[in-house]
Amino acid sequence: MSAHSRIALFALALAAMARPAAAVVTIDVTRGTESRIPIAVVPFAFEGAGAAENLPAAIIEANLARSGRFAPLAREDFAARPQTPEEVRYKPWRLLKVENLVIGRLKEQKDGRIQIQFRLLDVFRERQIAGQKFTVPAARLRKTAHQISDIIYEKLLGRRGAFDTRIAFVTVDGRPRRYRLQIADADGHSPKTILESSRPVLSPAWSPDGRRLAYVSFEQNRSMVYIQDLWSGKRERIAGYDGINGAPAWSPDGRRLALTLSKEGNPEIYLYELAGGKLRRLTRHTAIDTEPAWSPDGGGVIFTSNRSGRPQIYRISARGGAAERVTFGGKYNAGASYAADGKSLVLITNQGNGYRVALYSLAEHSVRELTRGRHDESPSFSPNGDMIMYASQAGGRGVLAALSLDGRVRQVIRTRAGAVREVDWSPYGGQ
Repeated sequence: MSAHSRIALFALALAAMARPAAAVVTIDVTRGTESRIPIAVVPFAFEGAGAAENLPAAIIEANLARSGRFAPLAREDFAARPQTPEEVRYKPWRLLKVENLVIGRLKEQKDGRIQIQFRLLDVFRERQIAGQKFTVPAARLRKTAHQISDIIYEKLLGRRGAFDTRIAFVTVDGRPRRYRLQIADADGHSPKTILESSRPVLSPAWSPDGRRLAYVSFEQNRSMVYIQDLWSGKRERIAGYDGINGAPAWSPDGRRLALTLSKEGNPEIYLYELAGGKLRRLTRHTAIDTEPAWSPDGGGVIFTSNRSGRPQIYRISARGGAAERVTFGGKYNAGASYAADGKSLVLITNQGNGYRVALYSLAEHSVRELTRGRHDESPSFSPNGDMIMYASQAGGRGVLAALSLDGRVRQVIRTRAGAVREVDWSPYGGQ
């Protein structure tokens, strides 16, 4: 949940108690490249009437760069531009300290589809270590480039890539205000509007199968929680009780939603069974409990509460019982979610220098700030846990930003559809 929606939710609670659009992407390398894998991605050869050879290579190069794990060689420094393994002369690339080389070819087919073949070469061993051929419609070249990026990432790092996934986010623009719930590729391209409204839209949350979104809409002048099927467009209202209905979070098995509701007077965490519609209250406290997120095994829920006087993270068993405080340092820790391995949390912290994205180690009980912004919000892990997407500010405007887990590389995505307020990174699947 964003700072804007969090403030609104807390304000509501306290009161109750007394674009299709294009994206412009820039990559900002914030630290050195000494620990990243040197790689060169050569523009692909193209046989056909078009001029698509630069598209796949440019996408692959940008994907690898923003992951923070690779250091692509600048094209003006290339030793050559080979198109086949037979054309590769490895020694010049070794002199440039390039460890891996990506080459490829595209060929237009008679039916208009594009055949794309790539090869990943080990420069020091002088051999191919990965390669594949695809035949796809021209409109799917970008997706195929993301798939190739994932193959390269997994082959060289031994971890599944997350470039061929999606993000959901909310944009705001215009006078009067227009709110758009959008989904896009993980690099911000190919956005599609799911909902447009003159009333606020908050807290998009992907289902574990990647086919549905839960979100909060004020289109009827009060908060309500909906689930929308992205394939059919059909949506269902899940919560429309008196008071606050907010902060939906899917359980890992997709069978339940954790919600913040004030139907009994105070904002509390509830669990909603999707199959039968059964609702069960999980927390019981006079403070404000909000922003639930599930543990990877589905056995527990973390949430934000001001029961200690300031917003901090707590956790509770999904079966109920007493809540345990998790974070103690700083004057503000909120909006947390688990890493896939369950060993750390990503959250928004304020240690006195502004609201920033941070990692919290559950074993060491330590906070490590990853950003230097003043108003960062709504951080979300990539499905492989190697990157973080969040909402930030650039030039006085809300933007999307993606961050490598070590904080080395920050990618800024500016959308023409408006200022970005919130973001959630999809799981694998549901493409």
